[in-house]
Amino acid sequence: MDREQLADFLRRRRDGLRPPDVGLPVSARRRTVGLRREEVAALAGMSTDYYTRLEQARGPQPSEQMLTALARALRLSTDERDHLYRLAGHHAPRRQPLDTHVAPALQRVLDRLDDTPALILSSLGETLLQNRLAGALFGDHTQYVGMARSAVYRWFTDPQSRALYPPEDHPRQGRAQVANLRVAYGSAGRSSPAGAMVRKLLRASPEFAELWERHEVATRFEDHKTLLHPQVGAIELDCQALLTEDQSQALLVLTAPPRTEASEKLALLAVLGHEQFTA
Repeated sequence: MDREQLADFLRRRRDGLRPPDVGLPVSARRRTVGLRREEVAALAGMSTDYYTRLEQARGPQPSEQMLTALARALRLSTDERDHLYRLAGHHAPRRQPLDTHVAPALQRVLDRLDDTPALILSSLGETLLQNRLAGALFGDHTQYVGMARSAVYRWFTDPQSRALYPPEDHPRQGRAQVANLRVAYGSAGRSSPAGAMVRKLLRASPEFAELWERHEVATRFEDHKTLLHPQVGAIELDCQALLTEDQSQALLVLTAPPRTEASEKLALLAVLGHEQFTA
Protein backbone atom coordinates (compact mmCIF):
# COMPACT_ATOMS: atom_id res chain seq x y z
CA MET A 1 0.00 0.00 0.00
CA ASP A 2 1.43 3.39 -1.05
CA ARG A 3 -0.16 5.63 1.56
CA GLU A 4 1.35 8.89 0.32
CA GLN A 5 0.31 8.37 -3.29
CA LEU A 6 -3.11 7.09 -2.27
CA ALA A 7 -3.68 10.17 -0.11
CA ASP A 8 -2.60 12.51 -2.93
CA PHE A 9 -4.81 10.71 -5.47
CA LEU A 10 -7.86 10.95 -3.20
CA ARG A 11 -7.28 14.65 -2.49
CA ARG A 12 -6.86 15.54 -6.15
CA ARG A 13 -9.96 13.63 -7.23
CA ARG A 14 -12.00 15.21 -4.43
CA ASP A 15 -10.75 18.70 -5.38
CA GLY A 16 -11.66 18.02 -9.01
CA LEU A 17 -15.34 17.43 -8.27
CA ARG A 18 -18.05 20.00 -7.70
CA PRO A 19 -21.28 19.42 -5.72
CA PRO A 20 -23.48 19.34 -8.87
CA ASP A 21 -21.19 16.61 -10.28
CA VAL A 22 -22.46 14.26 -7.57
CA GLY A 23 -26.00 15.56 -7.22
CA LEU A 24 -25.39 17.84 -4.22
CA PRO A 25 -26.76 21.40 -3.90
CA VAL A 26 -24.43 24.42 -3.89
CA SER A 27 -24.65 26.69 -0.86
CA ALA A 28 -24.20 30.43 -1.26
CA ARG A 29 -21.83 30.44 1.73
CA ARG A 30 -19.72 27.56 0.44
CA ARG A 31 -15.98 28.29 0.49
CA THR A 32 -14.62 24.90 -0.57
CA VAL A 33 -14.10 24.69 -4.34
CA GLY A 34 -14.23 20.90 -4.54
CA LEU A 35 -16.09 18.43 -2.36
CA ARG A 36 -15.65 18.40 1.39
CA ARG A 37 -14.21 15.32 3.06
CA GLU A 38 -17.44 14.66 4.90
CA GLU A 39 -19.33 14.76 1.58
CA VAL A 40 -17.09 12.12 0.01
CA ALA A 41 -17.36 10.01 3.17
CA ALA A 42 -21.16 10.22 3.09
CA LEU A 43 -21.28 9.29 -0.60
CA ALA A 44 -19.03 6.28 0.08
CA GLY A 45 -20.92 5.21 3.21
CA MET A 46 -17.95 5.53 5.57
CA SER A 47 -17.10 7.71 8.54
CA THR A 48 -15.52 11.11 7.97
CA ASP A 49 -12.74 10.20 10.38
CA TYR A 50 -11.85 7.08 8.38
CA TYR A 51 -11.76 8.97 5.10
CA THR A 52 -9.75 11.82 6.65
CA ARG A 53 -7.10 9.38 7.84
CA LEU A 54 -6.81 7.98 4.30
CA GLU A 55 -6.21 11.48 2.93
CA GLN A 56 -3.65 12.13 5.66
CA ALA A 57 -1.73 8.95 4.76
CA ARG A 58 -2.26 7.42 8.18
CA GLY A 59 -5.25 5.15 7.66
CA PRO A 60 -5.39 1.33 7.57
CA GLN A 61 -5.48 -0.52 4.27
CA PRO A 62 -8.98 -0.15 2.79
CA SER A 63 -10.86 -3.31 1.87
CA GLU A 64 -11.85 -3.98 -1.72
CA GLN A 65 -15.46 -3.24 -0.78
CA MET A 66 -14.40 0.15 0.59
CA LEU A 67 -12.41 0.91 -2.55
CA THR A 68 -15.43 0.10 -4.71
CA ALA A 69 -17.48 2.57 -2.67
CA LEU A 70 -14.77 5.25 -2.98
CA ALA A 71 -14.53 4.73 -6.74
CA ARG A 72 -18.26 5.36 -7.07
CA ALA A 73 -18.25 8.32 -4.70
CA LEU A 74 -15.41 10.00 -6.61
CA ARG A 75 -16.93 9.11 -10.00
CA LEU A 76 -13.75 7.36 -11.14
CA SER A 77 -13.38 5.90 -14.60
CA THR A 78 -12.44 2.22 -14.89
CA ASP A 79 -8.76 3.09 -15.38
CA GLU A 80 -8.85 5.39 -12.33
CA ARG A 81 -10.59 2.70 -10.29
CA ASP A 82 -7.86 0.19 -11.16
CA HIS A 83 -5.19 2.74 -10.19
CA LEU A 84 -6.94 3.29 -6.84
CA TYR A 85 -6.87 -0.45 -6.13
CA ARG A 86 -3.15 -0.71 -6.90
CA LEU A 87 -2.26 2.27 -4.72
CA ALA A 88 -4.14 0.63 -1.87
CA GLY A 89 -2.17 -2.59 -2.28
CA HIS A 90 -4.84 -4.67 -4.02
CA HIS A 91 -4.96 -6.28 -7.43
CA ALA A 92 -7.21 -4.35 -9.77
CA PRO A 93 -10.51 -6.15 -10.45
CA ARG A 94 -10.38 -8.38 -13.49
CA ARG A 95 -12.01 -6.64 -16.41
CA GLN A 96 -14.78 -8.57 -18.06
CA PRO A 97 -17.89 -7.85 -20.15
CA LEU A 98 -20.02 -7.99 -16.99
CA ASP A 99 -17.99 -5.46 -14.97
CA THR A 100 -20.19 -3.98 -12.23
CA HIS A 101 -18.21 -0.77 -11.77
CA VAL A 102 -20.83 1.90 -12.40
CA ALA A 103 -20.26 3.87 -15.59
CA PRO A 104 -19.59 7.50 -14.48
CA ALA A 105 -21.69 8.90 -17.35
CA LEU A 106 -24.76 6.96 -16.18
CA GLN A 107 -24.15 7.90 -12.57
CA ARG A 108 -24.00 11.61 -13.44
CA VAL A 109 -27.46 11.33 -15.00
CA LEU A 110 -28.79 9.37 -12.01
CA ASP A 111 -27.47 12.05 -9.65
CA ARG A 112 -29.78 14.56 -11.31
CA LEU A 113 -32.92 12.45 -11.12
CA ASP A 114 -34.66 13.00 -7.81
CA ASP A 115 -38.30 13.35 -8.88
CA THR A 116 -38.75 10.01 -10.64
CA PRO A 117 -37.62 6.42 -9.94
CA ALA A 118 -34.27 5.59 -11.54
CA LEU A 119 -31.73 2.79 -11.14
CA ILE A 120 -28.58 1.51 -12.81
CA LEU A 121 -28.54 -2.18 -13.79
CA SER A 122 -25.81 -4.51 -14.96
CA SER A 123 -26.42 -6.71 -17.99
CA LEU A 124 -27.32 -9.50 -15.54
CA GLY A 125 -30.09 -7.40 -14.04
CA GLU A 126 -28.16 -6.53 -10.88
CA THR A 127 -29.14 -3.21 -9.28
CA LEU A 128 -25.86 -1.34 -8.92
CA LEU A 129 -27.36 1.96 -7.79
CA GLN A 130 -30.88 3.27 -7.21
CA ASN A 131 -32.22 6.63 -6.13
CA ARG A 132 -34.48 7.04 -3.12
CA LEU A 133 -37.70 7.02 -5.16
CA ALA A 134 -36.70 3.74 -6.83
CA GLY A 135 -36.13 2.34 -3.37
CA ALA A 136 -39.62 3.45 -2.34
CA LEU A 137 -41.09 1.81 -5.45
CA PHE A 138 -39.12 -1.45 -5.65
CA GLY A 139 -37.54 -1.80 -2.22
CA ASP A 140 -33.79 -1.93 -1.62
CA HIS A 141 -32.48 -4.20 -4.39
CA THR A 142 -28.84 -3.45 -3.53
CA GLN A 143 -29.09 -5.63 -0.40
CA TYR A 144 -28.91 -8.96 -2.23
CA VAL A 145 -25.73 -11.03 -2.52
CA GLY A 146 -24.53 -13.76 -4.86
CA MET A 147 -26.71 -14.68 -7.81
CA ALA A 148 -29.72 -13.28 -5.95
CA ARG A 149 -28.41 -9.83 -6.89
CA SER A 150 -29.81 -10.52 -10.36
CA ALA A 151 -33.49 -9.78 -10.99
CA VAL A 152 -33.43 -12.55 -13.60
CA TYR A 153 -32.30 -15.10 -11.03
CA ARG A 154 -34.81 -13.93 -8.42
CA TRP A 155 -37.65 -14.04 -10.96
CA PHE A 156 -37.23 -17.80 -11.44
CA THR A 157 -36.19 -18.79 -7.91
CA ASP A 158 -38.12 -16.47 -5.56
CA PRO A 159 -41.90 -16.29 -6.14
CA GLN A 160 -42.13 -13.18 -3.98
CA SER A 161 -40.10 -11.25 -6.55
CA ARG A 162 -43.11 -11.41 -8.92
CA ALA A 163 -45.53 -9.81 -6.47
CA LEU A 164 -44.83 -6.36 -7.92
CA TYR A 165 -46.32 -7.38 -11.29
CA PRO A 166 -49.93 -8.34 -12.10
CA PRO A 167 -50.24 -12.13 -12.65
CA GLU A 168 -51.37 -11.63 -16.25
CA ASP A 169 -48.07 -9.87 -16.99
CA HIS A 170 -45.84 -12.64 -15.58
CA PRO A 171 -45.40 -14.57 -18.87
CA ARG A 172 -44.29 -11.44 -20.75
CA GLN A 173 -41.93 -10.40 -17.99
CA GLY A 174 -40.43 -13.88 -17.80
CA ARG A 175 -39.73 -13.95 -21.54
CA ALA A 176 -38.16 -10.50 -21.37
CA GLN A 177 -35.89 -11.53 -18.48
CA VAL A 178 -34.64 -14.58 -20.37
CA ALA A 179 -34.16 -12.63 -23.61
CA ASN A 180 -32.03 -10.08 -21.75
CA LEU A 181 -29.95 -12.83 -20.15
CA ARG A 182 -29.37 -14.28 -23.63
CA VAL A 183 -27.69 -11.00 -24.63
CA ALA A 184 -25.34 -11.11 -21.62
CA TYR A 185 -24.62 -14.81 -22.18
CA GLY A 186 -23.79 -14.24 -25.83
CA SER A 187 -21.45 -11.39 -24.95
CA ALA A 188 -19.60 -13.01 -22.05
CA GLY A 189 -19.67 -16.72 -22.93
CA ARG A 190 -20.21 -20.03 -21.13
CA SER A 191 -17.43 -19.57 -18.57
CA SER A 192 -18.70 -16.16 -17.39
CA PRO A 193 -21.03 -15.37 -14.46
CA ALA A 194 -23.84 -15.29 -17.03
CA GLY A 195 -22.98 -18.86 -18.04
CA ALA A 196 -22.92 -20.00 -14.42
CA MET A 197 -26.32 -18.41 -13.82
CA VAL A 198 -27.82 -20.08 -16.88
CA ARG A 199 -26.58 -23.51 -15.76
CA LYS A 200 -28.00 -23.05 -12.27
CA LEU A 201 -31.36 -21.78 -13.53
CA LEU A 202 -31.66 -24.67 -15.97
CA ARG A 203 -31.44 -27.02 -12.98
CA ALA A 204 -33.66 -24.96 -10.68
CA SER A 205 -36.53 -23.84 -12.92
CA PRO A 206 -38.40 -25.85 -15.59
CA GLU A 207 -40.05 -22.59 -16.64
CA PHE A 208 -36.66 -21.01 -17.28
CA ALA A 209 -35.49 -24.10 -19.17
CA GLU A 210 -38.50 -23.93 -21.46
CA LEU A 211 -38.01 -20.22 -22.18
CA TRP A 212 -34.25 -20.65 -22.67
CA GLU A 213 -34.86 -23.21 -25.40
CA ARG A 214 -36.74 -20.57 -27.43
CA HIS A 215 -33.45 -18.71 -28.08
CA GLU A 216 -35.15 -15.33 -27.89
CA VAL A 217 -32.59 -12.51 -27.72
CA ALA A 218 -33.54 -8.90 -27.04
CA THR A 219 -32.52 -5.80 -25.10
CA ARG A 220 -35.52 -3.68 -24.09
CA PHE A 221 -35.04 0.05 -24.55
CA GLU A 222 -38.57 1.01 -23.54
CA ASP A 223 -41.58 -0.59 -21.92
CA HIS A 224 -44.90 0.19 -20.26
CA LYS A 225 -45.34 -1.37 -16.84
CA THR A 226 -48.14 -1.79 -14.34
CA LEU A 227 -46.66 -2.23 -10.88
CA LEU A 228 -48.52 -3.27 -7.74
CA HIS A 229 -47.22 -1.29 -4.79
CA PRO A 230 -48.38 -2.36 -1.30
CA GLN A 231 -49.08 1.24 -0.22
CA VAL A 232 -50.29 3.12 -3.32
CA GLY A 233 -51.78 0.23 -5.29
CA ALA A 234 -51.48 -0.27 -9.06
CA ILE A 235 -49.38 2.33 -10.84
CA GLU A 236 -48.79 2.54 -14.60
CA LEU A 237 -45.38 3.80 -15.62
CA ASP A 238 -43.39 4.25 -18.80
CA CYS A 239 -39.93 2.72 -18.61
CA GLN A 240 -37.00 4.00 -20.67
CA ALA A 241 -33.47 2.57 -20.71
CA LEU A 242 -30.26 4.46 -21.47
CA LEU A 243 -27.43 2.01 -22.19
CA THR A 244 -23.67 2.37 -22.21
CA GLU A 245 -21.98 1.99 -25.58
CA ASP A 246 -21.11 -1.67 -24.92
CA GLN A 247 -24.61 -2.29 -23.47
CA SER A 248 -23.07 -3.68 -20.27
CA GLN A 249 -25.07 -1.30 -18.04
CA ALA A 250 -28.39 0.49 -18.31
CA LEU A 251 -29.93 3.47 -16.58
CA LEU A 252 -33.62 2.65 -16.11
CA VAL A 253 -35.95 5.63 -15.67
CA LEU A 254 -39.65 5.23 -14.85
CA THR A 255 -41.98 8.14 -15.51
CA ALA A 256 -45.69 8.97 -15.56
CA PRO A 257 -47.48 11.51 -17.79
CA PRO A 258 -48.13 14.78 -15.92
CA ARG A 259 -51.47 15.34 -14.18
CA THR A 260 -52.37 11.65 -14.19
CA GLU A 261 -53.26 9.31 -11.35
CA ALA A 262 -49.87 7.63 -11.79
CA SER A 263 -48.02 10.94 -11.40
CA GLU A 264 -49.97 11.62 -8.19
CA LYS A 265 -49.00 8.19 -6.88
CA LEU A 266 -45.34 8.89 -7.68
CA ALA A 267 -45.59 12.13 -5.72
CA LEU A 268 -47.08 10.18 -2.80
CA LEU A 269 -44.28 7.63 -3.03
CA ALA A 270 -41.75 10.45 -2.85
CA VAL A 271 -43.27 11.54 0.48
CA LEU A 272 -43.43 7.98 1.79
CA GLY A 273 -39.85 7.34 0.70
CA HIS A 274 -38.65 10.50 2.44
CA GLU A 275 -40.45 9.49 5.64
CA GLN A 276 -38.89 6.02 5.56
CA PHE A 277 -35.44 7.49 4.86
CA THR A 278 -35.78 9.99 7.72
CA ALA A 279 -36.98 7.31 10.10
